[in-house]
Amino acid sequence: MTVDGSGALGLYISVPFCRSKCTYCNFASGVYPAGDHERYVDRLIEDLSASAAWAAQMGVVLPRTVDSIYLGGGTPSLLSAELIAKLFAAIRAGFEVAGDAEITVECAPGQLPDSTLNSLAASGANRVSLGVQSFVDSEAHASGRLHSRTIIAGDLLRLRRAGIANLNIDLIAGLAGQTIASWRESLNVLIDSGVPHASIYMLEVDEDSRLGREMLAGGVRYHAGLVPSDETIARMYALAIEELSAAGLDQYEISNFSRSGFESLHNLRYWKRRPYLGLGLDASSMLRTATAKSPSEIPYVLRSTVADNLRAYLAGPSEPEIAWLSPASQHEEAWFLGLRLNAGVDIAEIEREFGPDLVWAAMQVIPRLEADGLLSISGGRVRLTPNGRLLSNEVFQEFLGLAAPAAVTQSETSRAT
Repeated sequence: MTVDGSGALGLYISVPFCRSKCTYCNFASGVYPAGDHERYVDRLIEDLSASAAWAAQMGVVLPRTVDSIYLGGGTPSLLSAELIAKLFAAIRAGFEVAGDAEITVECAPGQLPDSTLNSLAASGANRVSLGVQSFVDSEAHASGRLHSRTIIAGDLLRLRRAGIANLNIDLIAGLAGQTIASWRESLNVLIDSGVPHASIYMLEVDEDSRLGREMLAGGVRYHAGLVPSDETIARMYALAIEELSAAGLDQYEISNFSRSGFESLHNLRYWKRRPYLGLGLDASSMLRTATAKSPSEIPYVLRSTVADNLRAYLAGPSEPEIAWLSPASQHEEAWFLGLRLNAGVDIAEIEREFGPDLVWAAMQVIPRLEADGLLSISGGRVRLTPNGRLLSNEVFQEFLGLAAPAAVTQSETSRAT
């Protein structure tokens, strides 16, 4: 659970290019000219080269060893084989990549040419996440996906032949036209595929996606009227937990399931608050200072985010958005990130890191959420219940803005001055 700044670093690289924009997508990605690809990779390499100096200027420890790399998007596999090789060469020139590093690349089915696949394998990629979303062709096509079930099967075969067997498949519960029966069909095909990891997401409705805007406006474009009810989506999610667990894919995080030993090491870094450097459009970083800056001797954490405007990013280096997280803010994150994991939060561990004053406030919230059936406490750990996972955002909100007792707050203030 603690922020570990003494060991290795995680590296996240955003590649925002798509062949088509999915109706439900709210990421900073889009359909851009292929001519932008080379300049984008050049900008990524510029930021890689400047990362150590930037971190030092901010007084932040930037480990030189990388033990997880994640290329997300967008569709990173749209980059040419030459650009893939160029990018990984720059990563290895700037950092020491651990021999057992997990190197993940997100790919869209049907958008992984042999040349790119060979380049990924030669560059050390050993894990691929396929954005399937649905194995029912009509559902996939209605949401803007271009693949078919047959294409997915072919890509899985090609990936395994290339030596990449650590595979993840994403599915979304709540796509337009989806039913309990069709959802069960997608789950069955996923299980039969033999992949060791699955990510199950419930459809989010927000104004940052075309489908979300249409649903909020009460329109019918993008098949908005065919999106299942919240109750049906909740049933789909519960069914996924049941079916995947029975097949040996155990839930270890709200949206993630795996066979033993195939948990996503890079994503665990986020939930366990370990340092990572994000590069590229709309990427974020979480790093820690070299020395403690607070009276309680908890090092401050730096969080930065790169702007989400592609043209501005391609134009040249710009100042990222930066926030310094106080011990109180780190304490809040420790709860709502830790609770995402089925293992939950170890109360003794979090008290060792933050002290009893900060943890006191959280301990006032927990009994009420336990009484509401959203949290459980056993063996000194606090966990989300099954219902708590369905209402996780509401639970996490309870851990924001926590305040220690007034007397403690005053004493901390006096020590700070």
